[in-house]
Amino acid sequence: MKTELFIEIPDRRVAYSELLETIKDMWKSDGHLVKDMKHVELYFKPDERRCYYVINGDSKGYLEV
Repeated sequence: MKTELFIEIPDRRVAYSELLETIKDMWKSDGHLVKDMKHVELYFKPDERRCYYVINGDSKGYLEV
């Protein structure tokens, strides 16, 4: 079974898979390998229109949504 999560905010619909792919691309552009991503936490804050992330417990950042 394939499952997809969508987050809807005014004027925008964002797929979980889209957020994760963007984070993977950022991780790779920093010189890391995707296979080294062992744990990813996402925190979506609709009032800020941001998705904060933590990779492997120590690499942090956010995406503008």
